[in-house]
Amino acid sequence: MQENTIYLTKEFEEKYTYTGNDLGSTYSKESTSFRVYAPTAESVTLNLYEDGLQGESYETIAMEPAENGTYKVTVSGDLHKKYYTYTAKVDGKAKEAVDPYAKAVGANGVRGMVVDLSTTNPEGFLEEKRPKKINTTDAVIYELHIRDFSIDESSGMKYKGKYKAFTEESTVNDDNLKTGVEHIKELGVTHVQLLPSFDYGSVDETKLDVPQYNWGYDPLNYNVPEGSYSSDPFHGEVRIKEFKEMVQALHKQGICVVMDVVYNHVFNAEEFCYQKIVPDYFFRKDGDKFSDASACGNETASNHLMVRKFMIDSLKYWVEEYHIDGFRFDLMAIHDITTMNEIRKALNEVDENIIIHGEGWAAEESVLPEKERALKKYTYRMPGIATFSDDIRDAIKGSVFEELEKGFVSGEPDLEELIQFGVTGAVGHSQLYRKDVTYKQEIPEPWALEPAQCVNYNSCHDNYTLWDKLAVSNPDKSPKQLKDMNKLAIAIVFTSQGIPFIHAGEEILRSKPDKTKEYGYEENSFKSSDEINSIKWNTKKENLDIFKYYQGLIAFRKATKALRLSTKEEVEQSIEFLPILPGVVSYRLKTTEEELFIAYNAGEKEVTLELPEGTFGVYVNKTQAGVELLEKVEKQVVVAPVSAMVLKKVK
Repeated sequence: MQENTIYLTKEFEEKYTYTGNDLGSTYSKESTSFRVYAPTAESVTLNLYEDGLQGESYETIAMEPAENGTYKVTVSGDLHKKYYTYTAKVDGKAKEAVDPYAKAVGANGVRGMVVDLSTTNPEGFLEEKRPKKINTTDAVIYELHIRDFSIDESSGMKYKGKYKAFTEESTVNDDNLKTGVEHIKELGVTHVQLLPSFDYGSVDETKLDVPQYNWGYDPLNYNVPEGSYSSDPFHGEVRIKEFKEMVQALHKQGICVVMDVVYNHVFNAEEFCYQKIVPDYFFRKDGDKFSDASACGNETASNHLMVRKFMIDSLKYWVEEYHIDGFRFDLMAIHDITTMNEIRKALNEVDENIIIHGEGWAAEESVLPEKERALKKYTYRMPGIATFSDDIRDAIKGSVFEELEKGFVSGEPDLEELIQFGVTGAVGHSQLYRKDVTYKQEIPEPWALEPAQCVNYNSCHDNYTLWDKLAVSNPDKSPKQLKDMNKLAIAIVFTSQGIPFIHAGEEILRSKPDKTKEYGYEENSFKSSDEINSIKWNTKKENLDIFKYYQGLIAFRKATKALRLSTKEEVEQSIEFLPILPGVVSYRLKTTEEELFIAYNAGEKEVTLELPEGTFGVYVNKTQAGVELLEKVEKQVVVAPVSAMVLKKVK
C-alpha cells in the first residue's frame, strides 16, 4: 500500500502550513476572532446560534481568506455562550461543520461554543499546586473509566458516572471500607489514567436517562470534555468546569492525571469536521479508500504537517487549560515517529514532568512506511516516550489472543527467560543473550533505551481482566490457587524495572462475568452494560488480602530505589540473574545503597535458594507485602509454591 495524496508535496506544505496559535475562537468581552484552516475551500462562512442543538443561525458572516490557507473573521460584542459552526464550500459543495479547534460544544458536539474560559475555573484552580515532580520510574499508573468508577450502587457516591464523583470525600461501601478517590489514595498510586474523556460520538448526550455505555474510543471533538460525564451536557461551560474540578480533586490528594488520547482515528470519517472543511487532509488514503490501521474505518495522517500541529496544539491545550499531567496514546504506531518526538519536544517546553506512553502497535496495516511508524521496536528512537510491554504481560499470564493459553504464573514451562527480559524493563541484559544457550522461547531484542520507556502490566481495559484470564485458562484451579497466581503476577510487575501499571479494580479482583459468553466472562466490554463494567466496591472486603498485597507492593517499591533504576547501564550493573530452575526466576539486585534478593516461584513445590552473604529481611512473601520487616534470614531462603519472595539486606 502507498499513500496517495498531494498533501505531502513540498509545494503544498510550504504554501499551506500555518504556524500561528489562534486557530479556533479567541474570546474577549469586546470581540471574538475566528480562524479556520481551509486551504482548498472556495469560501467559508461563520454561522452563529443561540442554542447548541436547536434553531436556525441568527447571523451568517463571510470569512476572509488569510495566511497559509486559513480563513478568519472578527465579530464585535460579547459572544460568551453563543454557539457557532463553519460552512466550507469545496468543489461547489457546501458543508456545515463544527470548529476542529472548538474549546466548548453543546450536546452531542454538533456546534461549537464561544466560552470565556476564566468563568470555568473552580475556586483556587489557577493557583493549585500540582503533585510534586517525580522520576518517570517512580510513577504507579492506575487505569480508570470515569463511569465505571462510581456507577455501581456499592460505590457510596452521589454523582454516579460523573466527573463530580471524583470530588466526593469520605465515600465508603456497605462494609464501611473506603471507595472512590480515597481508595485510590489509600492504595498508593501516583497517576490515575482516564479512559478517553474528550468528547466522543458513541453516546447520545441528549438521552442520558437511557442506559448507554462506551469506553470512548470514538473521537468527535478533541479539545472538549465528554458531555455524558457532566451534570449538564447542553450548556458547554458545565462540562469544562466539572472536568477541572475532577483534576483539582485528584491533585489535592497528590494524584496526577493522565489522559488516554485517541488521535489515531475518528468516530465517523465522512462526518468528521476536518473532512468537511478540508476533504481527505486529516486522513491517510489508500487509493480512493481510507487507510484503516485502526480497524475503525479510518486512520489519521499525523505526517501531514497541519494534522501534526493539531495534535500538538491539542495536547498543549489540555496541559495548560486543564492541568493534565500525562498522555497515553491509543494505537500509537499509527502515528509517525517524527510526530511523537515533536510532541515530546513541545510538551517539554511546558513541563518536562509530563508522562507520555502508548501502545506500540496498530490494529491493521497502514500506508505509512513501516520504518516511520511509532512501533514498540522503535521505542529507542523516541526518547522520553514509553511503550506498553506486551512481552511481560503475555509471559506472566499467557497471550491475550489465546484464551486458554497459560503463562509463567500458571505453570507454563520455558518462560523464565521472558520473565527475566521483563525484569530488565526491556533494556535487556548481557546474561540474556549468551551464544552458548539455546532459548526455548525467543527473547525480544531490547527495545527501550532506559527503563522509563517500558510500561509493565498484567491487564488493562482491553481483553480479560487479570482474574478472568487466570480463571479461564486454569478452570481446574480453586479460587485460592488463582489468588496465589494473581499475587505472583502483580509481584513480578512491581519488582521489575520500568513503570508499573494496573487496571482499576484489579486490586480487588475485578471480574466481568457474562454467562452468555463461551468461557463465562466478557473479554471485550467496550459497550457492555454497567452491570458488567462497573467496579463492584463491595468485593473489597472479601478481597482485602489482595488489596493489602497490592498496597504493600506499592509502598515497598516507593521505599526501594533499586526497583526504580533510571538507566540501561544501572540495570546491567545492578542485576545478577541466578541460574534458572524450572518455573523459578531469581536474581540479586545490588546498588551502592541497597541489596535485594528477589525470587519468583511458579512451581507447585517450595524451593530453597542460596542467599548472598549477610542477613536479609523478608518484606514480601506469599501472603504479605509492605515496608514492615516480616522476618530475618541468612544463607538460605525457602520460597513457597506459586509465590514471590523479596528480601532486602539489613546488615
